[in-house]
Amino acid sequence: MKRPFVTKEQLEALTQQFPTPLHLYDENGIRQTARKLKAAFAWNPGFREYFAVKATPNPAILKILREEGCGTDCSSLTELMLADKCGFSGQEIMFSSNDTPAEDFRLAHKLGAIINLDDFTHIDFLKETIGTIPETISCRFNPGGVFTLGASAEGFQVMDTPGDSKYGFTREQLFEGFKKLKAMGAKRFGIHAFLASNTLSNEYYPTLAGILFRLAVELEQETGCDICFINLSGGVGIPYKPDQPANDIAAIGEGVRRQFEEILVPAGMGDVALCTELGRFLLGPNGCLVTKVLHFKHTYKEYVGVDACAANLMRPAMYGAYHHITVAGKEDAPCDHKYDVTGGLCENNDKFAVDRMLPEVELGDLLVIHDTGAHGFSMGYNYNGKLRSAEVLLQSDGTARLIRRAETPEDYFATLTFEE
Repeated sequence: MKRPFVTKEQLEALTQQFPTPLHLYDENGIRQTARKLKAAFAWNPGFREYFAVKATPNPAILKILREEGCGTDCSSLTELMLADKCGFSGQEIMFSSNDTPAEDFRLAHKLGAIINLDDFTHIDFLKETIGTIPETISCRFNPGGVFTLGASAEGFQVMDTPGDSKYGFTREQLFEGFKKLKAMGAKRFGIHAFLASNTLSNEYYPTLAGILFRLAVELEQETGCDICFINLSGGVGIPYKPDQPANDIAAIGEGVRRQFEEILVPAGMGDVALCTELGRFLLGPNGCLVTKVLHFKHTYKEYVGVDACAANLMRPAMYGAYHHITVAGKEDAPCDHKYDVTGGLCENNDKFAVDRMLPEVELGDLLVIHDTGAHGFSMGYNYNGKLRSAEVLLQSDGTARLIRRAETPEDYFATLTFEE
């Protein structure tokens, strides 16, 4: 059974101050999750989580994570600017981009970020852009083929196809790229890979680690490059459905440790630092979308219309993704009514739930849409002229703080030009 991290009474109080729809985040949950992750990899002295800014690009969230020892993973100019404004500097920033504009590389270099190259041709492009190759550099590896493992958080077998992905170096390009980068002045190297998304398996990270650790040994032996860090990226998922078991981050960390000691330590590489980019794992369950019931529609189906829409949470419309829904105050009521829960966009896929069994819903009820703390607000947009919602932080002391105001029509029109 999924229960919200906030009570009906708390929701009623904060929605008096901050109208729905709104994205709500749980500071206690964020800190506790970050500490569990850090403890799971405490055996690796150089470990650092580089939080994927794209998941939840809000200064208040980033500052909490910085206090918990995290860095940031940025993929664009503005994400770099945001990380800089939030106090991250130097190698606290990982810049992992693709199809990268020159100005993005220039800012990453100016900030002293670790640049994680996505493509072999970017080696020369980076040199031409900033005039040098940084002494610390990383490259993204794409092994090609098909990667199969267990179950995903959506309930399906994990079978991602790296060979169809636009990201990363081939194996041959990686070896050639390391040799080239070394000849151009690079001294400290990292490798990065991402093979599967949102997995619910304690074996994914250890399996990926084994692949990258063996690759690192071969790279160092063949190229003579000093591999200082290995970035396991993201992919550790969360249970969106109430009957799915959560990943055990302690067991995952232990699985990675075993691979580390079996592969890297005997090769004399026991000082390699590990990195992660677990945006969804850290923030997903620690955020929710709060929305109010506005209408009912009784036609061929029973529809509940709410004041949020796909512009506030794209994942169900875009991916058919499941997000659990709680009717605030009815957590223990029987789920004996079947509804489609819909927003107001002029698109038929604007549905947060289809044929979902819920307690009887009434006008004015507050619905909590779970697990939206990552890739929720950040994927918002203004289609149909919809305005992006506020973001609110439920602080450790129980008070609520506005951390991003809701957009206004003035914001929507601010970038437009009209002929006089």
